[in-house]
Amino acid sequence: MDASTQLTPPVSVIMPLLNEERHLRDAVAMILTQDYTGPIEVVLALGPSTDRTDEVADALAAEDPRVRLVRNPSGRTPDGLNAAIGASSGEVIVRVDGHAEIPDDYVSRAVAELQRVDADNVGGIMDARGTTDFERAVACAMRSPLGVGASRFHTGGEAGEADTVYLGVFRRAALERVGGYDPHFSRAQDWEMNHRIRETGGRVWFTPELKVTYRPRASVSALAKQYFHYGRWRRVVARHHEGTINPRYLAPPTMVGVTTAATVLGFFWAPAWVVPAAYVAGVTAGGLAISGGESARTRATLPVVLATMHWAWGIGFLTSPRRLTR
Repeated sequence: MDASTQLTPPVSVIMPLLNEERHLRDAVAMILTQDYTGPIEVVLALGPSTDRTDEVADALAAEDPRVRLVRNPSGRTPDGLNAAIGASSGEVIVRVDGHAEIPDDYVSRAVAELQRVDADNVGGIMDARGTTDFERAVACAMRSPLGVGASRFHTGGEAGEADTVYLGVFRRAALERVGGYDPHFSRAQDWEMNHRIRETGGRVWFTPELKVTYRPRASVSALAKQYFHYGRWRRVVARHHEGTINPRYLAPPTMVGVTTAATVLGFFWAPAWVVPAAYVAGVTAGGLAISGGESARTRATLPVVLATMHWAWGIGFLTSPRRLTR
């Protein structure tokens, strides 16, 4: 292998798709116009979409031989990722979602960092950006420790080793070493696989220089569903990998339990209502504190957004059924 190939190894960008008609063409264009000087291909894993995603994907593959298609009959994210990895050929695997927006230098920066720090996976910031007032409120919450804890891929921070990162740019050898994504995990499959990479001696590396624009959920119900499943599957991961739960993950379920108990107790002993009152005051003040510069409607929405994220995650964690444990 010559020196130029070592610096710019072949890259495969994998993208699991389900109902991404609206964003797919733009997402693929952002990949094909990267400033990366090495070979690059895009592998689209097509789930059973109910919109025109497949038609758009067929057109993209016909227009550019670097775009390849593979079927994902189950529509589940880990199955799609594994199918795309299996159909790819690159030495470096870049995961991108169908509605993600990556800068022109994303691949070149990631590959350079992967080589510089001798990591198995490199990732950066999940840069949440909304367009509506509600989406902007969700974005504020997702960029703040008040909403999502202190994960650097949400809130930023210094470069260094991490438990997990957003999306990921992997060495193929690392994915093959751990057997790819575990298809058991409908959610939290990134965290779970990064855990196995680290358990087998690999390095997962965060760098704030990599930013991917993320579009938040557009309604309370969609946000609640998202965070309910996050909490549910994070507990499944904890059952599979003992010792991986820390206080940050226990905060939402603890809040749900304590606040619920205090609310019920308040009907018999009124001073107990200070606990739910304090929570409401906390998310209200916190929402105002993290939303400076936003519209009045966005700022007014933030307490609802924060409460939805906290309660949905906490209830999902507490009610996670043991039947989900393999």
